[in-house]
Amino acid sequence: MLFSELVEFYERIEATTKRLEMTDILVELFKKTSPEIIDKVVYMTLGELYPPFVGIELGVAEKLALRALKAVTGASEKKIQELYGKLGDVGLVAEKLLTSKAQITLFIEPLTVERVYSSLEKIARTMGEGAIETKLQILVGILGSAQSKEAKYIMRMVTGTMRLGIADMTILDALAVAYGGSKEVRDVFERAYNISSDIGLVAKVAAEGGVKAIKEFKIRVGNPIRPMLAERLPTAEEILEKLDGKGLAEFKYDGERMQIHKRGEEIIIFSRRQENITAQYPDVVNYARNCIKAKEAIVECEVVAIDPETGEMLPFQELMHRRRKYDIEEAIENYPVNMFFFDVLYADGEDLTSKPLLERREVLERIIDVNESVMLTESKLVKDPKELEVFFLKAVENGCEGVIVKSTSSESVYKAGARGWLWIKYKRSYVSKMVDTVDLVVVGAFYGRGKRRGKFGALLMAAYNPEEDVFESVCKVGSGFTDEDLAKLPEMLSPYISKDKPPRVDSNMQPDVWLKPAIVLEIIGDEITLSPIHTCYWGLVKEGAGLAIRFPRFTGRFRLDKSPEDATTSSEIKSMYERQLKKVAEKPMEGV
Repeated sequence: MLFSELVEFYERIEATTKRLEMTDILVELFKKTSPEIIDKVVYMTLGELYPPFVGIELGVAEKLALRALKAVTGASEKKIQELYGKLGDVGLVAEKLLTSKAQITLFIEPLTVERVYSSLEKIARTMGEGAIETKLQILVGILGSAQSKEAKYIMRMVTGTMRLGIADMTILDALAVAYGGSKEVRDVFERAYNISSDIGLVAKVAAEGGVKAIKEFKIRVGNPIRPMLAERLPTAEEILEKLDGKGLAEFKYDGERMQIHKRGEEIIIFSRRQENITAQYPDVVNYARNCIKAKEAIVECEVVAIDPETGEMLPFQELMHRRRKYDIEEAIENYPVNMFFFDVLYADGEDLTSKPLLERREVLERIIDVNESVMLTESKLVKDPKELEVFFLKAVENGCEGVIVKSTSSESVYKAGARGWLWIKYKRSYVSKMVDTVDLVVVGAFYGRGKRRGKFGALLMAAYNPEEDVFESVCKVGSGFTDEDLAKLPEMLSPYISKDKPPRVDSNMQPDVWLKPAIVLEIIGDEITLSPIHTCYWGLVKEGAGLAIRFPRFTGRFRLDKSPEDATTSSEIKSMYERQLKKVAEKPMEGV
């Protein structure tokens, strides 16, 4: 496939903001693409080379990309910098310079998708001494064969700024239509994606075997399964009523959720956002290798930092000291951990995700050897609100956030990648108003004043709307940040700065700097109110208004363990608002 053909599709996608139109264009593209390269086309369309869990990124800085452009076009550095300052997009700079450059194209072999992908792959994998010059040489090689439109997208790919506004869910819609005939079979495509976290693989299987192969798609050890998520309710009575009167209550530990894959002696650890964090937890690798009795398994656990002197559980933020590349042995000594297993998804060839919870728990008990550092989550079958309340208080006394109550019905399967009422959180902070925290995504930043002049002084935060696959603004937060927090914000946020409002961000508020949804922070506020500015649940509670958090404050917790799509949803914000109204209505009037 010629790269110019792919670029024509990208131009059409970039020209529209309508998701249905984007989907139709993708369907046309996929039908035209051969099965041999469909996975590569999907990755490139998302601005990637591999699924995120592989952990290999292009990582070409804009400065290096502009050097390559100078070498290919012969334009002066001054001219390139002026153009970049004006356009703010390395892709547009490349397009303009190559359009105006007189080229002899007669003897230049046209670029293919395979050649571009292979070159980008070499750039991504080039490391060590001399890596920068080697990357530059490879990039110059493909730019030298590129037409102006091709150069635009090559430059955007290498710098991680594709800007097509397409996410995984839109790709799944298009795959369902292209290879399954309609969106009616989208569920089977989504399940394949949820149990593999590899949308390129799903596309390849579909292209080669059709919808039949997707229906037979199997779990693969080494491919993270997207985690099942919980809803929330404020009282024991409401929880048990939702679960038809009974459930399995488990301690909700204040640690890092991990999905551990075992294949013989090999152990791979994935975070809840499918990052490979194996190298950061060599002690957990040893524990897992010794305690998991199955030859092959995928299990889930919560890893909690332990005070080495008292044995007491430490808060989540203490565990985050383990997220480092260096001095890992020192971190193990200072922040030892305990493992609390709570689910098994696969064991010795058997997919257990379709089994009810209690059956999975029985398998888990059989395959885990318990010791002082490795345990199953403390759990209890509950049928009475008072019984649940007592267990909840016990969890809090033991240093936990609260409990998760899980359905024990025959329908209590593991719904990969889904949030639902089979699991319900009951946390100690559900009391009144908005005492509970929410996890929100940074989508913009504002420069500070006074002591914060020259730094980011406040952030625009958003909740996630999974139905529309967009991030809806819910508050502007500037309180709760320490000087240390403010000092590290520029470095943390700079890779995600966007010249324009990102396509997946829905906001009426205009920050000083737009940010692509990537970083999740834990936020607390006084209450949830109607807002004429913020777009969370816009027009669905009241016409011309959304929902906002009043007096928001940063709790100090950077949720590096969560992806943007794991953030608190707009519907959860709405549910919290409705419960808040209910409490106000139930409050007795003074003097009555």
